[in-house]
Formats: sequence, C-alpha cells, structure tokens
Amino acid sequence: MKAYNGQILANIRLLYCHESDFFNLFTVDFKNMTLLAFGLNHATAPLDVREKVVFGADVIADALKDFRHQGKAQEAAIFSTCNRTEVYCSVSEADQDKPLEWFHDFHGFSAKELDPFLYTHPNEAAVKHMLRVASGLDSMVLGEPQILGQLKDAYQASMNNGSIGKLLGHLFQHSFMVAKQVRSTTAIGSHPVSVAYASVRLAQQIFGDLSGQTALLIGAGETIELVAMHMHNAGLKRMIIANRTLERSQQLAAEYSAYSMTLGDIPQHLEEADIIISSTASQLPILGKGAMETAILKRKHKPVFIVDIAVPRDVEAEAGDLEDVYLYTVDDLKDVIDENMRSRQKAAVQAEEIIDSQVLHFMAWLSSLDAVSTIRALRRRAQDVQQNELELAQKKIRLGENPEQVVEALSRRLTNKLIHEPSTQLRQSSSEGRQDLIQATHELFSLSGQSKKIGKQD
Repeated sequence: MKAYNGQILANIRLLYCHESDFFNLFTVDFKNMTLLAFGLNHATAPLDVREKVVFGADVIADALKDFRHQGKAQEAAIFSTCNRTEVYCSVSEADQDKPLEWFHDFHGFSAKELDPFLYTHPNEAAVKHMLRVASGLDSMVLGEPQILGQLKDAYQASMNNGSIGKLLGHLFQHSFMVAKQVRSTTAIGSHPVSVAYASVRLAQQIFGDLSGQTALLIGAGETIELVAMHMHNAGLKRMIIANRTLERSQQLAAEYSAYSMTLGDIPQHLEEADIIISSTASQLPILGKGAMETAILKRKHKPVFIVDIAVPRDVEAEAGDLEDVYLYTVDDLKDVIDENMRSRQKAAVQAEEIIDSQVLHFMAWLSSLDAVSTIRALRRRAQDVQQNELELAQKKIRLGENPEQVVEALSRRLTNKLIHEPSTQLRQSSSEGRQDLIQATHELFSLSGQSKKIGKQD
C-alpha cells in the first residue's frame, strides 16, 4: 500500500508539472527591448573609412564581450566583411544610445567623424535589413551568394562567444530561411556575378584573351577560390597562388594545376605576373610601392593589372601611381558590376516582396513574446494553487485516507479554484455588457464547440 500511495503521489506531481519546461523558456522580458542594427557599407562609406572599422577575426571575441558590457547589449553579433561592418543587438529602451557610443569609442572616432557614414535600423527595420543582407539585396553585387555564408560565419562566431540569445538566434535562423527561399524561387542568382567575377571580367576587357597571361592570386579564401574558378573558365593557362599557409595554397592550386607558394615567396615571382588579384585578411599591405617598382623594372615596363579586393587593402595605394601599374580596388569594380545587374532587377523586385512578407511573419512572432510576462504570472498563480492542494493531498494520503478519493477531491478543488476568479469576472462582464471579454474567453479556451454541446443538452 505504501508503494502504491507513493506512485499515486508521483503521478499527481507529473500531472501538474508536465508543461513547466515550456514556460521556463520565457526567462527574458522582451516587452521593453529594442532590436537594433547599425553600421556602414560600400554604399554609405568610402574604402578608407570602411577599412578603419573592420573587426578582424582575432578581435571579435573581445569586441563582443566589451560591447555587451559597455554597450549594455543583452544580445550581440558583429558582421564584418570587406564591404560592410555591422552590429546587430538587443538593448533595453533605456540603453538605446549605448551601442553607437561604444562603436565610436572602440574605433577611436568621434560621433561627428563617423555618424555621416552610419545607418541605424531599429526593430522592424532591423529585421528587414538583415533579411535583405542575407538575400544579397544589400550587396555591391546584387544577389551575390557569398554574403549568406559570411553572415552564417558571423552568427557562429557570436554563438561561440555566448552573445546570441533567443531574439537574435531566431532572427538569424529566419534570415537564413528567407535567403534560401529567395534563391530558390527567384532568378536573383541566375548569373555568375560577384566581386570575383567582376575582377576577371575587368581583366578580360583589358587583355582580351587571357590564355597567354600569368595571374598571381594572393590569398586562398572563398573570394580567391571564386577568382581562380572564373580565371580557369576564362581560359587562363598559368596561375600562381600565394597564401600565408602553404598547405591551403597547395590545396587550391591542385584544383587548377597552378603553382603554389607562401606570401614570403612573392618578391621572387612578382615580375612574372601580368594580373594580380589579392584578397587576404592581413591588417598590413602585402605589396608595397617599392616591390612593384622593382617588378616593373624587371618586366621592362610591361604593364601589370592589379585588383585589390581586400579591406584593409593588400596593396599600397601609392603603387597605383606607378606608370605601368593599373590598380583597381573594390570600389572601382562597381562600374563593371553594373553591366551585369540588369538581368537581376526583376528578380530583386520579387525578392523584396518575399522579404516584406517574411518581415511581417517575424514581427508577429516577436509580438507574441509580449505575452510572456502574462503567461508567467498565470503560470505562477496556477502553480501556487497546485502546490497548496498537492501538499494537502499528500498529507491526507499519509494519514491513511483512500488515495482515489483524495485524488478525486484534489481534482475537484483544483478545478474550482482555477476557474473561480475567471467565472466571477465573466459574470460581472456579462452584466456590464462586456461581450468583448466573453468572446475573448471563447477564443482563449476554444469554447465554441463546448457552447454548442451545452446548448444541445439544455
């Protein structure tokens, strides 16, 4: 009998605690939070400004930690590429100015110096901005696919540093889903247009046939990998790939029968390059004016075409002053890119419609979080009633009362106590003509079917 009574008590506990895990998810009050996206990109700031606010991979962890402390952010993510530096965060309404103040201080700029280049998107505008970024609609190259991978990397870095919570986590996942939908249902990515592709197209415009040229590719990341592919497809026969680590350059070189080397080997081979395309994460220039001047002399002033895609720049700007060096940066590629945009404009309109719809979906989810505090209060009240009745039932069973009768009485008392106050309020509402509250109760507890059953019984 003792074991039987113990099982009865255990079942009673399970009966009233079954859904507690769901309610425990709501640990943050989102009602007074502001979602914020701010930063600068290729459209708002020139290259010499963008390269001064880049967050390198080596500082992301410390920057996120400092931002959450000094910027008063509950959640935070930093997204930094060659064409944009952005911060996504959630802050309390009282601390809305703190994130931008932190951004100024971290990079050593005054608000007067930096603010003309910055954009700030709160709440719904922040959601739309991230969805447009993920879908490639805010890129220099409309619809470029690389941006989604970079955004995923930023999300993972923030996750690894513990700065992503429920709000930003849901926003990032939503943006990934929308980007996939845009890519699969529109022609936004139907043509191979990217900074990498534009670099190769510009080389073709200058040299015509690339088969007789030698290209030096500096770096071995995703952009250079795309450059190598487009160069190979354009008929280039000889390619040299230089990277900080030889292993990575060897891996990429093997795909295209290219020659691989480290960055330290570049001076010995620089004179061989007719085309140089560079994209590394180096904080200091890889190629200086002096090195290029020496290479030009060895080439007997045969021209060199250079595209520096990196931010900060890999090639000293002064190298472009040399008579036989034709140096282009990412900003210079815009005219080339524009030629390939016309076919994507119609798809972009369709993509914007998808994004507008999905912004509404996200905001509906966000609005649902406003009910969290009410749900919590309701849950606490129900748990208080449950705990009192449970203790009473446990006491009666320990005193030897019939367990089935105790459970029956427990369920009856719980029902009465839980519906007593709502019933009283509904009666009062009815006398006052408050049909809105009565209708809301029907919707809240799905009582329409029950009312019909009661009517038939009557």
